[in-house]
Amino acid sequence: MPKHRFAEQQDLAAIVRIYNSTIASRQVTADLTEISVESRQAWFVEHTPDRRPLWVIEADNEVIGWMSFSDFKNRAAYDGTVEVSVYLDPAARGKGLGSYCLQLAESYSHEIGVNTLLGYIFGHNTPSLRLFEKFQYQQWALMPKIAILDGIERDLIIVGKRLA
Repeated sequence: MPKHRFAEQQDLAAIVRIYNSTIASRQVTADLTEISVESRQAWFVEHTPDRRPLWVIEADNEVIGWMSFSDFKNRAAYDGTVEVSVYLDPAARGKGLGSYCLQLAESYSHEIGVNTLLGYIFGHNTPSLRLFEKFQYQQWALMPKIAILDGIERDLIIVGKRLA
């Protein structure tokens, strides 16, 4: 059974490793080259359990995924809206952990005053689109051909869900 907990400094290397594992697929992130642990330090510090949490997902005491809330826009009127990001180790994908993460996101949102969750997903990332659709997220925006990945123009879809 997976477990989750708030990320700690010593988890940052695993978080970066998992993130970097998604870059080559050109389906998940707009980064084209691997990032370093040092380059993510400021990002890590911005995540706090009381405002913009960052969780790690563990199985057998090993970090196999992570999820974060990030500001939609750094303006006070948008404090109740967050982008939710889910990243899983290649060996952990397709095993229901994405659903586990979205359930956690929705249940925790109420504790910190978040009422709107957003996902930014490339139009060709069918597994992620299906996951968010399963949880009744709706397409709120289509940004056509906004990213160029290996010479191919790709759409970005923003999905959203307003929590009760």
